[in-house]
Amino acid sequence: MKRKLSLDDIAKHFKVSKSTVSKALNDSHEISARTKEKIIAYAREHKYRPNLNAINLRKEPSQSVGVIIPNILNYFFAQVISGVEKVLNDRGYNMIACISNESYKKEVAITEMLRKGAISGLLVSLAEETGRLDKIEHFQPFLNKGIPVVMFDRVSSKLHCDKVTIDDTKAAYNATEHLIKSGCKRIAVVSLLGDLEISRLRINGYHQCLQDHDIELDQSLIFEKLEKSFMEVEIRKLLSAGKVDAILGLEEEAGVTSLLTANSLGIKIPEELSVICFTNGILPKYVVPSLTSISQHGYYMGERAAKQLVNRIEQNDTGKAFETEVIKTTMIERESTLTLF
Repeated sequence: MKRKLSLDDIAKHFKVSKSTVSKALNDSHEISARTKEKIIAYAREHKYRPNLNAINLRKEPSQSVGVIIPNILNYFFAQVISGVEKVLNDRGYNMIACISNESYKKEVAITEMLRKGAISGLLVSLAEETGRLDKIEHFQPFLNKGIPVVMFDRVSSKLHCDKVTIDDTKAAYNATEHLIKSGCKRIAVVSLLGDLEISRLRINGYHQCLQDHDIELDQSLIFEKLEKSFMEVEIRKLLSAGKVDAILGLEEEAGVTSLLTANSLGIKIPEELSVICFTNGILPKYVVPSLTSISQHGYYMGERAAKQLVNRIEQNDTGKAFETEVIKTTMIERESTLTLF
């Protein structure tokens, strides 16, 4: 397929700047009539088409906010986006929503695209690969230019900006304690979150709870870096060995897969195996048996992150200290765990 002609191509052909080409194509009085005629004729001859996305980004820069999420198929992030959109609409801002698909490379490309436009703020939840590589330098140019950044849910302590999170350590501690108090002693951890900071915090909470209840830590029960394609196989091996009486899923897919795999093996839930997972999306309510889950209140998190960002934009106070808002989680007890009395 033939590559589309760009402003750069036209500028190189006439040995002028991109700015001169852009002004000529927009019939600016700053460019001579002869030069305009030549550039316009060349553009028509080579079927030049402007980049509409870039044009839209340049329009009304004070009213555009970029939002980067790692996965649109995750119901939690769909809830977050809904909360963000509500606040931005109410405050008169447009939302440019982008999906990194858990890819560091794509996340970097998105930030480069947004920087070439003129957004007035950025909301971001990190891709899993970004967390694994521990690279967040692509967000710093926004802050250097005075463009506010607010991180939510998947954040990094290395980037100095406003943040909205849950207390991941405390939430995991409470979930583990819930399992222990219902009689579980051999509690496995299953996760697809890799090296994300929230994964480490949740595992820390699990460790601390076992220690406080005098239960010896068994590293062989921690599956913190599973790949999606092998998760079910690893869970099936774990359950078939009869080594565990409970599973803590650090995100929804890990919990749902654990429950469904147990069902396929004929394991009774919750009598023989209890299961809890993070995020309270659609699936935990409708799998059989229903799944106890930790609600992170995605819609509310989106609202709070958007409000933080808009307030930072409109106050335009670069000297104000950055804030981290911590949202309380709620455990939704369902059929996959024994009721505590």
